[in-house]
Amino acid sequence: MAIASDPWQGHDFTILFTVLVVGALTGVGIVAFLCSRLTRQARERRTAPAVWRDASLVATALAIALYLWGCLHVLFLEDQEQAEQCELHRPEGTPTLIGRRGDFIPLRLVCEAANGRDYSVVIPDYINPSIAVLLLLALAGVFVSVLLHLKQRTTTRKRG
Repeated sequence: MAIASDPWQGHDFTILFTVLVVGALTGVGIVAFLCSRLTRQARERRTAPAVWRDASLVATALAIALYLWGCLHVLFLEDQEQAEQCELHRPEGTPTLIGRRGDFIPLRLVCEAANGRDYSVVIPDYINPSIAVLLLLALAGVFVSVLLHLKQRTTTRKRG
């Protein structure tokens, strides 16, 4: 979040730190739940909707881990180091830089040039596309899980 009076502001540290803490706790919670699904009792009661739900949670946990990995790239860089990265990766023919901003969605550190051309630095290029694919897979898993659950309920009612 950039303040109009400071065009050189990257990611807000308070928000970044909060995202890291909440993301880590959420990821640990998902992994703990998934580990509980590996017990013998859970495996014996496994249903198709539960398998798809768990696959969706795996994709979600991986997406969270990648997002946190990207956040860590920003967290450990001082303002001066971020500015150096902007200069180091400035495309050929790009005029002087006029600002820097940090976006959380998609996760990126954007260097703003005088000609209106922006470019991203620090965050690895694979982070955002990988997160998008993982979240689409998670959404697909949820969708299949819900459909299978509804089919299972309908089949159970017809028998009863």
